[in-house]
Amino acid sequence: MAKTNRRDILRFGAASVAFPLLAILDVGCTPNEDGTTGSMESVTDNAPAENKKETDNGAAMKIQYLEIVTPDVDAICKTYEQLHDVTFGEPDANLGNARTAKLPSGGLLGVRAPLRETEEPIVRPYFLVEAIETSVSKAADAGAEIALPPMELPGHGRCAIFIQGGAEHGLWQL
Repeated sequence: MAKTNRRDILRFGAASVAFPLLAILDVGCTPNEDGTTGSMESVTDNAPAENKKETDNGAAMKIQYLEIVTPDVDAICKTYEQLHDVTFGEPDANLGNARTAKLPSGGLLGVRAPLRETEEPIVRPYFLVEAIETSVSKAADAGAEIALPPMELPGHGRCAIFIQGGAEHGLWQL
């Protein structure tokens, strides 16, 4: 049986992409509609000013979509709901049937099941960019492997995935 690499796996499931990496940058979940506080504090809010570097377009790095791929979606959603007092929505077909919760930054946290038997559990952040084609080119120039070229996610924008340093990274353009 032929061995499947990450690039093949990502391309195979590209039509149903989604994301995750809680409490690293400006990530957390918004409180419920009843006003109870359930948000997580951003780790960067307490970071020294010299660590809050801005990107070349003047905007701080922002996670637009945080994707968690797990074989037990309901358990993860239930745990996050209990820990952070949030509510996850119904599966979104345009995000690989991910159940989503809003992040305070305006982005989403998506939890979905693997799209095929060979897809491993992963937490993948998708960083907001202004021009995805340019950002993908810059990642490739920096030595990254482009695992998923820019693709449209109806109603959500465009995304791409690159692999560098053994980790998967996502890009997102609204």
